[in-house]
Parts: sequence; structure tokens; C-alpha cells
Amino acid sequence: MSVLDRIESLKSKHADLEHKIEAEEIRPHPNDTLIHDLKRQKLKVKDEISVLSLN
Repeated sequence: MSVLDRIESLKSKHADLEHKIEAEEIRPHPNDTLIHDLKRQKLKVKDEISVLSLN
């Protein structure tokens, strides 16, 4: 897998995590722990995209 392919894959994963966060936040009783975990995963993905983009 090329670096560009990996970045595109990560961008897709980042968007998917954002949708999951939004869906959880609009629920009547959102799971704060789940939201926190999803946000942490999203930040890791964003950091990896940043590292790969610098190369």
C-alpha cells in the first residue's frame, strides 16, 4: 500500500469515527465513555495522517 493510499484510508476512517461520534451525541442518553474512546481514536488517526503527510 502506498503512502497516499494509506492516507486516504485513514481519512475515510477519520470520517467514519466522526459520524459515529455525531450519532452517539444525538442519542437521548449518549454513552460518554464511548464518545471519549471514539474521540481518542479519531485523534490518533489525525496524528497518523499528519505524520504521513509530512513525508
